[in-house]
Amino acid sequence: MIEVIRKPIITEKAMKLGEQRQYVFEVDPKANKIQIKQAVEKMFEVKVESVRTVRVKGKVRRRFTRRGVMLGRTPLRKKAYVTLKEGYSIELVSGAET
Repeated sequence: MIEVIRKPIITEKAMKLGEQRQYVFEVDPKANKIQIKQAVEKMFEVKVESVRTVRVKGKVRRRFTRRGVMLGRTPLRKKAYVTLKEGYSIELVSGAET
């Protein structure tokens, strides 16, 4: 299950979604919604209502070197938007001031 969820995404937008019982995770690109749901329920001991996934394409990166321009790409990522059932929540940021 640990291989399915790579890390939580902690951005301003993701934190606003937390107020609506939605949390964002970076997941393995080969994982499906059922595997993501099972992993979140087992890892955080919560009940999941729904899972939405987004595949984020890698960006093209250019470097200018002595040999000329070198082109490369960042890897493909997959994000999962997980909505929890009523009454459940996940504490993603520990040590945050309230």
